[in-house]
Formats: sequence, C-alpha cells, structure tokens
Amino acid sequence: MTISGWVQIALFSVIVILITRPLGGYMTRVFTGERTLLSPVLRPVERAVYWCCGVNENEEQHWLTYAIAMLFFSVAGFASLYVLQRLQWYLPFNPQGQTGVEPGLAFNTSVSFITNTNWQAYSGETTMGYLVQMAGLTVHNFVSAATGIAMALALIRGFVRREAKTIGNFWVDLTRGTLYLLLPISILGALLLLWQGVPQNLGAYVDATTLEGAKQTIAQGPVASQEIIKELGTNGGGFFNANSAHPFENPTALTNLIELLAIFAIGAALTNVLGRMVNDERQGWAIFAAMALLFVAGVATAYWSESHGNPAVAQYNVDSTATDVQAGGNMEGKEVRFGPALSALWATVTTDTSCGAVNSMHDSYLPIGGAVPMVNMQLGEVIFGGVGSGLYGILAFAIVAMFVAGLMVGRTPEYLGKKLEAKEVKMTILALLSLPLSILGWTALATVTPAGLAGILNGGPHGFSEILYAFTEGTANNGSAFAGLSANTMFYNLTIAFAMLMGRFIFVIPLLAVAGSLAQKKLLATSAGTFPTNRPLFVGLL
Repeated sequence: MTISGWVQIALFSVIVILITRPLGGYMTRVFTGERTLLSPVLRPVERAVYWCCGVNENEEQHWLTYAIAMLFFSVAGFASLYVLQRLQWYLPFNPQGQTGVEPGLAFNTSVSFITNTNWQAYSGETTMGYLVQMAGLTVHNFVSAATGIAMALALIRGFVRREAKTIGNFWVDLTRGTLYLLLPISILGALLLLWQGVPQNLGAYVDATTLEGAKQTIAQGPVASQEIIKELGTNGGGFFNANSAHPFENPTALTNLIELLAIFAIGAALTNVLGRMVNDERQGWAIFAAMALLFVAGVATAYWSESHGNPAVAQYNVDSTATDVQAGGNMEGKEVRFGPALSALWATVTTDTSCGAVNSMHDSYLPIGGAVPMVNMQLGEVIFGGVGSGLYGILAFAIVAMFVAGLMVGRTPEYLGKKLEAKEVKMTILALLSLPLSILGWTALATVTPAGLAGILNGGPHGFSEILYAFTEGTANNGSAFAGLSANTMFYNLTIAFAMLMGRFIFVIPLLAVAGSLAQKKLLATSAGTFPTNRPLFVGLL
C-alpha cells in the first residue's frame, strides 16, 4: 500500500460527498415536478412524449398498477432487444457483418439488459453490430436505469404520503428520469470521454501491422455514448470484451475518475432525495453514513489484499514491492496504468453498486481481495447500490432493523413516521429471502449437473467460487464475473437469465407492495419513545 493509493481513494470519496447534496436537490425538483434549469428546453419534449404515448401525467397509479406498468415495459423491452439481436445480419450499421445472435445467448442478453444486469456471455466487438449496440443495448442502459430510479421513488412516496392509495405514475417517473437526469449527464460525460480519446464513430474496424510485423484488427465504433451511460446507469456492459480495462473505453486517469464518479453519483444522491422528500435531510445522511462505512471497509480490505504480492509467484523471486517504477502488489489481471489501488477501488465500487463494469479481472484477485466483490453483491448491493435498487435495497434492511429494534424495546416498530406491521415486514422478508434462495439454489444445481460442471476452468475451491460468483452477480443484477467460467452455454445462458429475473422482479415487487401499504397509513407523531433514525445509533443498527 502506498500514500499515493490512499490519496486517490480519499479524493474519490470526498468528491462523492461533495456532489451528493446538489445532485440530490436537482433530482428532488425533477421528480416532484418543480421547475429546473433544463425545464425550458425539456418540458416541451416531456409533454410531447406523454402526448405520443397517451399518458396523463396527472393521473397516479395504485402500487399494483405501477408494478404491472413496470412489468409490461420490461417485457416489451425484452422482445424488442431479442428481435434486434436475432435479425442483426439484415440490419444496417453492421460494417463487420456480424451475424444474428444465437437464441440462447440472445435470450440471456435481453434479460440481462432489461434487468440492469448487463452480464455479457459474449465479446462485444466480435458479436454485436453498431445498430444493436446503439438502438438495443445503449437504449436499455438508459431505460433500465430509469426504471430502477422509479422503483426507489415509489418506495419513498410510500413513506411520505398520508392515507393515499397511489404511489406515483411509472410512465412519468420513467420519462423524467431519462430526460432530465440520465440524458443531460450522459451527453456531457460522453463529450468529456471523447476529449480524452474514447472513440465515437461508425467506421469499420481498422487493420494494422504491429512493429513485429503481425497483423492486428483494431475495433472501434460508437463507444463514448455507450460508455458513460454504462457507468452512470450502473449498467456495466462494455462495448469491448475487456470492458473498462480497454484503453478505448477508459484511456486515462481522468476517464477512470469520471467513470468511477458516474457509478456512485446517482446512488449517493438518492439518499439525499430521501431526506428531502421526508423533510429531514438527516435521514438521508444517516443512510449515506451506513453505506459509506461499509464502502470504506470494503475498499480498505481489497486494497490491502491486492497490494501484497501473489504468494504463488513469490517463490520465483518476483519483486512485488511498490517503487517509483512499478505499482507492486498482485498485478495479474490488472492494468499497469491503474495498479492495485485504482483496481481495488473500482472492484469495490462496481460491486457496491449493480454496475459490474471492470478495469481489472476479478478472477485474478487474491482470495481476500476477490471475496470483497462477492460479499458486496451478496449483501444485495446496498452500498450506494444500483441506481434506485441500492436505495430500495437499503430501505428494506432499514425496515427489518426497525422491526428488530421495536421487538427489543416492546414497542410497535415504526420508520420515518410510518407504523411497520405484519404486512410490511412479511413483504420485506420475502424480498430479502429471494436473493439467497436464487444464489444458493442455482449454484447447487450447477454443481451437481454435468452441464454446470463443464463450464469450470479452474479446479478445486476456486472453480466452485466461479460458479457461486456467476449466480451471485446474476441475482444481484451486477454483471461482473470470475471470468474463468465458460458461461456461453445453453445451461448457463438460461440459469443465469432466470437468476437475473428473480433478482430484479421478485425482489422489487414485494417492496412496491410495501410502498402501497405504507402510503395508506397515517403519519405518526414523534414522541419520547420514538427511535431516532437520523443518529449514529441507527447507523450502527443498520
């Protein structure tokens, strides 16, 4: 470990803290329908979208109607993306002549992108044409992220509203999240990436001759526009197989910082949105503090582990100490320009959230370093988390925490002024249990079937870890990998797809039911016996 490494981690953390409140304030104004700086330009576009789609923006929905709208939109997105992939050979903007994607892989990829997982069992530059990348994958990077934000807003409204039967309008939340939040930041971010050397074109791949005389094909395409929303929407699916370790996706230290900040920005800001909407910003900062403590523990552990040399190569007298000319530590699977510090930081950030983008190969991490990403995902990615999913995930844990606190002191549990009764607790537990059920169930199936065992590259415990990681990332809607597992088989394409569906929909639908139930309740007055949820005691309990 070096001082330089800690300074880089600290700089990133400070910037996240600084942007949380202003971005949270802007998002609150957007989703409460207040005027913003962009309203003169985007409000007419918003109205036009509602008119074209037949949406009445003033008509709100019951939680069940809200959930059905979300499911309908997801099914439509799945169908459109599946068709695009299957018909790719006949579509324009395909200079490399990529053929149609085979059915199992197309099914897996379609599920992956509608659930905000963006797991890729394929190499992007050798499988997808430009139209599929732009009109299929990039579009779903936007709308799957906006869907997650909408789900979080619905749960917040459950706590905010009093004796109400509605929790908002899914179509309005989806539109505003895309128009006012994701698009403007993505346009600005793409321009910054272009400035730093990330390609954005529709040209064919370039054939080049190396200094040694070998032939090499240099892939390019509309990378910058996909790269920024890949991070901002915590999607993670890369244009290239190497993802953000590829110099065309992440060429410089500045792009690395921009992309890391994009991953955390919305998840962090949503905690401030919670505080503002419940009229007590300290509530949001308490959630933020709980997330931040877990983040610091994770990144410190990963950096400590990866800054030590790999004992497997130490016997060959390999010098793994950090010096002025080398980063030191375990450099297998890492880019020299990032080193252990920025690699460990990225691995922690990408699995704290549902992003899954990588700038190093998690399969090459040492055991403790590799455990950090896996544990982050198995917690449900509630450490800032995916856009929207992180907040509604941590609120599920907050509900359970307050239920336990109520049992300990003999009071009816409450949180943010709403009484937590049997229905809310049962639905929350159902959501939380869906994660280990999916992870352990699919992992068990893979370890006892020939089709599952056939994909293992490494024997022994690490081979098992590759399987466990695959179903963990699928259920957590993450998309990263212990990439030694050969996952582009019919068995893994189907089972990981079902894990992704369980992790997205079986988790969020019970929480929408919780939102609907809470919205119908009265707001309880604060009393001397009310457990304070904006103080360190609550942070520790959570």
